[in-house]
Amino acid sequence: MSGESEQSKLATAINGKDPDWWRGAVIYQIYPRSFQDSNGDGIGDLAGITARLDYIASLGVDAIWLSPFFTSPMADFGYDVSDYEDVDPMFGTLADFDAMTSKAHALGLKVMIDLVISHTSDQHDWFKESRTSRDNPKADWYVWADAKPEGSPPNNWLSIFGGSAWEWDSVRCQYYLHNFLASQPDLNFHNGEVQDAVLSAARFWLDRGVDGFRLDTVNFYFHDADLRDNPPLPEGMVLTGVDATNPYGFQHHLYDKTRPENLGFLERLRQLLDKYPGATSVGEIGADRDVIGTTAAYTVAGKRIHMAYSFDLLTPDHSVDFLRRTIEGMEQGIGSGWPSWALSNHDVVRVATRWGMGKDLDRFAPLALALVTSLRGTPCIYQGEELGLTEAEVPFEQLQDPYGIRFWPKFKGRDGCRTPMPWEHRVKHAGFTAGEPWLPVPSDHVTRSVDTQDTVNGSILDRVRTFLQFRRGELSLQKGDIRFHESADETLVFTRSHENETILCAFNLSDQAIEVDWSGGALTRLENSGFGGDIEDGKLVLPGLDAVFARMG
Repeated sequence: MSGESEQSKLATAINGKDPDWWRGAVIYQIYPRSFQDSNGDGIGDLAGITARLDYIASLGVDAIWLSPFFTSPMADFGYDVSDYEDVDPMFGTLADFDAMTSKAHALGLKVMIDLVISHTSDQHDWFKESRTSRDNPKADWYVWADAKPEGSPPNNWLSIFGGSAWEWDSVRCQYYLHNFLASQPDLNFHNGEVQDAVLSAARFWLDRGVDGFRLDTVNFYFHDADLRDNPPLPEGMVLTGVDATNPYGFQHHLYDKTRPENLGFLERLRQLLDKYPGATSVGEIGADRDVIGTTAAYTVAGKRIHMAYSFDLLTPDHSVDFLRRTIEGMEQGIGSGWPSWALSNHDVVRVATRWGMGKDLDRFAPLALALVTSLRGTPCIYQGEELGLTEAEVPFEQLQDPYGIRFWPKFKGRDGCRTPMPWEHRVKHAGFTAGEPWLPVPSDHVTRSVDTQDTVNGSILDRVRTFLQFRRGELSLQKGDIRFHESADETLVFTRSHENETILCAFNLSDQAIEVDWSGGALTRLENSGFGGDIEDGKLVLPGLDAVFARMG
């Protein structure tokens, strides 16, 4: 591959017209295991993604984000990395990655990949060396601590995946920290060599042509060096993104994550990214006690990461009051930063089920996607959202997710949103694989497969394409400021303004038709959004689960 300086020049040529392309871009998340299998082993792969890139480009999105495809024992399906600079054989080869990236760029799609650096697999060479003794060159690359006198763990920190966050190692006769599975030991970011090593891994992929990173659990990098106990969660506080069955949500996580030292590392990461013009980053802020404050600190313009998202809109709550409070709260507190929004991803129940249960999905699904892509920020949409896919019911005996297996039956894990993408309704396993899929393809997903919607006017897929193409032509919807306006129950009305142009966006989230009084100035309805709302006699006329977009002035 070309060296850093050559790749940096190439990035300048590609992104030079707009190095801020990521502001308001639509990112399409691909879960590689479940997107398209090219070799019949039942697991999606990079060659399969390459074969479907024309479909993704047809949606009108700007970038793809790939969940992990690195070498891994797959205890957490790739989020346990054993080699940051190679492709796991089940997904293909580095040559397959290069071919995918090349085709994506030819189609005008940016390529972003997951960077999972808060922890590694216990099969990573770094950890294998670290555990051999207390004085080897990598002895301090992970978070090791002695037991208390009676043998218990060093403190009360908990793993998100259940139980103590400490695992005993009989070789070093010490505990090591793991915020997730015991096979995912946490790296020690207090060690400068660790920071250098993970930045080197990032540089490896930037040199291969990636346009940026999604930073997994970006607030988990540092821990309290004094290993102080976490206090109980204050009464009335809720930890967003943690199921009520999980005792992790009982603690106020002051010391095991979101530490102030993280800001310095994020500045180092930004300095690296800035050497590749147009390279960007979006951080996942997981289970945080102050999402807005953390997002503001992490996304200070030009200083740290480019944007960040939390789990605020990935919860069951979707009342109009909640949505407006959440979005306005972020706007008021983010300062110079830039948010990212998502309604679905590989970790949560799909929005078509979480918010759309009992609603007409043919109307709800395009409306929800239009809403999230109309907010100020950079939206991420998850594979299958454009089809209106619901959460799959995966029986216990077919579960793969260790998180779900651990907390079954109250919490069923993440397999329900990770089932294979349905492509062709008349083909076995909906065209995902010629073999046996790693997770079953639900029958109701088959009826919503791509080929059943691809050329059908008014299908969910057709309406999504129509809206995203409409959005591409409206700079205010991509980069504009946002201001909410008072409106009737079950409606959201806001304006997006950029330079001298303002667009009004009005959404009716109820099943019933609603009229909203409007006295904010002259409006001209925009015709090509694919939505059926109208403007009549000073009123916004909104059918159930519908919207209207209008230019002001």
